[in-house]
Amino acid sequence: MTKDHPSRRQLLTSGAAATATLGLTGLGTAPAAHADDDTARVPATLSGRGGSMIGVPFERHEEVRVGIIGLGARGTGMSELWAAVPGVRVTAICDSRAERVHAVAASLVAAGHPEPAKYIGGDPSYEAAQEASRRARSGKDVDMPYVRLCARDDVDFVYSPTPWEWHFPTAMTAMRHGKHVGTEVPLAMDLSHLWHLVAMSERTRRHCLMMEQIGYSQNEMRLLRMAHEGVFGDLLHGAGAYIHDLRSYLFGLGPEYYPQGWRRLWHTRMDGNLYPTHGLVPIAGMMDLNRGDRFTTISSSSSPSLGLQAYRAANVPPDHESWDETYLTGDRNICLLSTAKGRLIRVEHDVTTPHPYSRLNFLAGTKGLFEDFPPRVYLEPDMNNDEWGDFDDYAEYDHWLWQDVGGGGGGHGGSDYISLWRLAQTMRLGLVPDMDVYDGAAWSAATPLSAESLKRGGQPVKVPDFTRGHWEEYRPGFDSSRPEDEENVGASMRRLAAGRAGR
Repeated sequence: MTKDHPSRRQLLTSGAAATATLGLTGLGTAPAAHADDDTARVPATLSGRGGSMIGVPFERHEEVRVGIIGLGARGTGMSELWAAVPGVRVTAICDSRAERVHAVAASLVAAGHPEPAKYIGGDPSYEAAQEASRRARSGKDVDMPYVRLCARDDVDFVYSPTPWEWHFPTAMTAMRHGKHVGTEVPLAMDLSHLWHLVAMSERTRRHCLMMEQIGYSQNEMRLLRMAHEGVFGDLLHGAGAYIHDLRSYLFGLGPEYYPQGWRRLWHTRMDGNLYPTHGLVPIAGMMDLNRGDRFTTISSSSSPSLGLQAYRAANVPPDHESWDETYLTGDRNICLLSTAKGRLIRVEHDVTTPHPYSRLNFLAGTKGLFEDFPPRVYLEPDMNNDEWGDFDDYAEYDHWLWQDVGGGGGGHGGSDYISLWRLAQTMRLGLVPDMDVYDGAAWSAATPLSAESLKRGGQPVKVPDFTRGHWEEYRPGFDSSRPEDEENVGASMRRLAAGRAGR
């Protein structure tokens, strides 16, 4: 293996003690902010609180008890997948709509599971989320049903597939009540909220995860293994995207996927990359971001915002509430991120123009490249004369999760099930999760920072180091080892933790 990509087995065996120690020590004083760019500044009130969550394992759980906040289309589907994972029980569910709560509870019972506790009600509006966020920052609960779910003794992990504006207050509440928590993407939409989540995770010693399932997709995990085995040589640049025609969904003209039009309304609030992580996260894993490299700057450009207006004029009834809206988000946003090692990552977003679905997916190194849709590779010395190679010929690099578990559980080609299965495994065995709050914050920061770059005329802005200097240490991420290796590491970390607590 190259110096930049030591084997994952080496990392687990020789680096376990160092990683565990890092995860249990205080962070000390945060490094000084860059004088020329306040986007990189650690908020003074959050500096140095708690200790790093890097390398901190879950406590062991014989059974993982899950509480779900938000039962829209995503929450309903994922509740069934959660219940299908061995060793997991959905103990509590919550939504503002009674019919959703009763329907999900009935489906769980029909599948042979005990009836979950049901929490119904609350104001789901953006304004209510803003108030809940203000109170969450000050350590106070709002009078909402989801707070009572978070306070239950029979919930180990809170899952929040809520609208984006609710990810921050639900995650803060869950951690404050002693629960590990995972949100759908992004972790939060505001840079200060990301710092608050980092601080709360460190202070409570609870994991806060952004549950990006695309990092567990079969092709992405195969590409991850190929990159880490040096098949592409030294990595130079990559690209990813979320290009998905959502216009009918945004206006509620198809199946109800975004109640109250919550996702469309984000297009009235800001210009930037509203949904970067499906394309960004797999590339970040391949390049070991926060594990030997990190994002340093981001610049952003947007096209005019015309797609939603044109679609509305052609398809939306005149009495629809959207006719009073003005859209700000450019139809195509392109971000360029630089890393500490000089690598370049391009991330695109477009959900408002006609286009087949694409995550773009491109990775290039000194020995060749990968290009998706359709997946294909060009590698030296295997190929020449400008002929592409078949990606299926590299199935030997499939991650052990796909070899051992497979994606038969369903959801986004099986990646949903794999992501839940792996999270439950780490909780049941007491292992370090594949991703942590620093990953979620770094990935999610692309949204507010892309907006900030646009406000500055597209100039690059600095990306904060949420790890506060610990990004240089290599550690496992999505490229984990089979549990017989990781269980030994988890036991080692717990012994170190116990020893430190006794001193």
